[in-house]
Amino acid sequence: MRVVFAGTPDVAVASLDALLASDHEVVGVLTRPDAPVGRSKKPVPSPVAARAMDAGVPVFRPQRPRDEEFIAQLTELAPDCCPVVAYGNLIPQRVLDIPRLGWANLHFSLLPRWRGAAPVQRAIMAGDTETGACVFRLVPELDAGDVYAELREPIGPLDTAEDLLARLAGSGSRLLVEVMDQLAAGTAVATPQPTEGVTHAAKLTVADAEIDWTRPAEEIDRQIRGCHPAPGAWSTFRGDRYKVLRAHPVPGDTIEPGVLMATKKYLQVGTGTRPLELDLVQPHGRKAMAAADWARGAALAHGERLGA
Repeated sequence: MRVVFAGTPDVAVASLDALLASDHEVVGVLTRPDAPVGRSKKPVPSPVAARAMDAGVPVFRPQRPRDEEFIAQLTELAPDCCPVVAYGNLIPQRVLDIPRLGWANLHFSLLPRWRGAAPVQRAIMAGDTETGACVFRLVPELDAGDVYAELREPIGPLDTAEDLLARLAGSGSRLLVEVMDQLAAGTAVATPQPTEGVTHAAKLTVADAEIDWTRPAEEIDRQIRGCHPAPGAWSTFRGDRYKVLRAHPVPGDTIEPGVLMATKKYLQVGTGTRPLELDLVQPHGRKAMAAADWARGAALAHGERLGA
């Protein structure tokens, strides 16, 4: 089957690799335009574009998939199906209609829960104990198409969004190829999503990542893990932004929210419930470091706090 793959970030590369290794012919790749990176702001190809170029596959980078030039290119390629993983742009109906078998989107949640841009992050932050991946028929409405197949994945108590996405990227890539095989054989069956249980996973913002120390320790722990590696959970210390990269709730006497308590071995901070022990932090303008090491060099005053 002739396919044009659509995807942009690192998490989509595993699916492109799986398709390249399959019996299907990847005749093109659709990705977002090159984006400026670093201090130089030099445009850099997306991870998917870089992998496609290494494999010698033609890459298309339209500003919008409704651009006439891209529509003509896709029509000329005449793909049977367009598999999608985290492309990052809505596909209009006119373009959805080009491949004879439509577009099949790999999404990292158990739809209809967590439709949107940040399903894994939102699942962790909400305290879900299970998530997964679905391959569904792409339609104009966001993540609302009929589902071809799904897999389930437990969310562990230490999982970060990075950990969980890495696992789902691997297992999801295999699921996507299985659906492509079924579509090619004419055996694929798509089931409508339930109308109940729909939730939305908006992209995380820097504001979403700011820690409110009056919340329960368990909620803050999930926020830190859900925001890792981006945008990174943060608070303020002495007027500068202070990132908390890893932490865990611990038993102990109540500490006033935000107040820091340090010993030679650990650094704890008060929350709305029990203390949260900080494991890995990144003070403003410095590299990530063990929280206890930072505390020893910070000369903390009695009662000094985060969020101030």
